[in-house]
Amino acid sequence: MAATEPIVEMENISIEFPGVKALQDVNFRLFPGEVHTLMGENGAGKSTLIKALTGVYKIDSGSIKVAGGPRRFTGTADAQSAGISTVYQEVNLCDNLTVGENVMLGHEVHGRMGINWRKTNLAAHDALVRLGLGGLDPKAPLSSISLALQQLVAISRAMVTNSKVLILDEPTSSLDANEVEGLFAVIRRLRDEGVAILFVSHFLDQVYAISDRLTVLRNGEFVGEHMTQDLSRGQLISMMIGKDVDTLNSLGSNRGRAVHAVGAPYYSAKNLGRQGSIEPVDIDVHAGEVVGLAGLLGSGRTELGRLIYGADRPDSGDVTIDGVATEVHTPVAALARKIAFSTENRRDEGIIGDLTVRENLILAVQARRGWARPLSRREQNEICAKYLVELNVRPADPERAIRNLSGGNQQKVLLGRWLATNPELLILDEPTRGIDVGAKAEIQETIAALAEDGMSVVFISSELEEVVRLSERIIVLKDHRKIGEITNGPLVTAETIVDIIASEGSSE
Repeated sequence: MAATEPIVEMENISIEFPGVKALQDVNFRLFPGEVHTLMGENGAGKSTLIKALTGVYKIDSGSIKVAGGPRRFTGTADAQSAGISTVYQEVNLCDNLTVGENVMLGHEVHGRMGINWRKTNLAAHDALVRLGLGGLDPKAPLSSISLALQQLVAISRAMVTNSKVLILDEPTSSLDANEVEGLFAVIRRLRDEGVAILFVSHFLDQVYAISDRLTVLRNGEFVGEHMTQDLSRGQLISMMIGKDVDTLNSLGSNRGRAVHAVGAPYYSAKNLGRQGSIEPVDIDVHAGEVVGLAGLLGSGRTELGRLIYGADRPDSGDVTIDGVATEVHTPVAALARKIAFSTENRRDEGIIGDLTVRENLILAVQARRGWARPLSRREQNEICAKYLVELNVRPADPERAIRNLSGGNQQKVLLGRWLATNPELLILDEPTRGIDVGAKAEIQETIAALAEDGMSVVFISSELEEVVRLSERIIVLKDHRKIGEITNGPLVTAETIVDIIASEGSSE
C-alpha cells in the first residue's frame, strides 16, 4: 500500500453509557487503498467505534482526524460530508423503487420540471459500471434482483458521493460462497481505486481472504493492530477472547465418539418428506446423541429441521417418539411432545426486538401453557435467574430490550427460551451463525453438555468443521435429499463430508 498517512485516525476514543464503559482509550487508523477489518467478540466495542466514526454516538474523550484534519461529528450528515459512507448488515433499500432510484436516492439529477429521470438513470448506470455492475438495468425493480446484488446496489449508492471511506458492517452474513466472491471483487476494485474500506465480519476465512490490516478490540479496549499476513488465526482468536492458544485448542473439543447410542432411538422418522421441500428421508436420534445435518446452502437442512418440528407439515412419513407412534404436524404439537426448534433466522423469526430479555425468554413456556394461564412474575423471574446465569448472558439484565444485546447474547436468550420448556429433543438451526468466537465456543460447549445430560439434539450448521466437532452421527444432504450418513470418528473430517457431497455416495 503506497499511502503513508491515514485517511482516518482515531486516538484515545472513550464512550461511556450509564454504568458501562463501551470504549476506553481506543486507537484506530485507516489508510487509503486498504481493506481494514475490525475484529473482536460481540460486545468488544466494534459497533460503538463505528458509530463514533459515523456520528451516531458522541465521543466523551479522544480525537478524530479525517484526511489530516480534526473532526467532531454531531450526526451522520457530518460523517457523510467528510466522505464516510456506511453499508449495514441489513440492506436498507426500498423494494418498491427501481435499482436506479435506490442508487441515486437523495442525489437525483434535477431539471426545470423536477427530477430528470433519463439523466438520473444514466448517472445510476455510471455508478453501477464503476463497481463492475454494468449489466444491471437501472430501471429494473429492486425486488427483481437477488439479495447479493441488492448488497452491491447499496454499495453503489454509498459511493455516488465519491466517498473516500466505505464502512461495510457484516456484508456477507446472508450470502453464499459465490455471492461473497462477487462482493469481494467489488471491494478489491474500490480498494485499488484508493478507497479506504473498513470491513466487519465474524467469518475468519473471509477476513483472511480480503483484509490487508486488522485491529482487534476486547472489552471496549484496543488490543492491537497488525498486518493480516503477520497474524495466525490462532493468535487472532487468542487476542479476541483473551485466552492463550493452548486453551483455545480445547474449546468445543470433540467429546467422546463412543457415546453413539445403541438400542431404540428417542425420535425416529421413516420416509419423512414434503413435496417441493425435501424428498422422503429416514432419521433416528437417540437420547444423549447429537445428530448433525450437513450440506451446502439449499441442500435441505433447514427444511428437514422444520419438518421434524412441524413448522412445515409433512405429507409423508411415520414418526415414533420414545417408542410411541405419533404425528407432529404443528409447532404446538411439537411443544406438547417436548420438541423445541431454534430458527436460523434470529432477527425475523426468533427475537422480538421491542420486548425485554425476560419477555423473550418466557415466550415458549407461556405458549405451551396457553395465554389464558399467564406465568406469574415469580415464575418468570425464576426462568430468567436460571438461564441468564447458566448461559452467561451479558449483561444479565432481564428488563433490557433484547434488541440492545449483541448477536451472541441474543442467541443465548433464544437458546434459553427453548431450554426453559425442558425439551427431550432440541433442534438447533445455525445457532452460532454471525456471532463471535467466544460466544460460539460457549454455545458449542452448552450443546455438548446438554447431550451429555441425555438430551437428543439435531444440529444444523453450514460450518462443516462445527458439525464434525459436535456430532455423533452426520446426515449429509444435497439437492433436498439425503445422500449419506456418517458415524463420526477420529478419521472423519470436513473433507469427508465434502467428498460425499461431491460424489453423492454414502459411508456408514
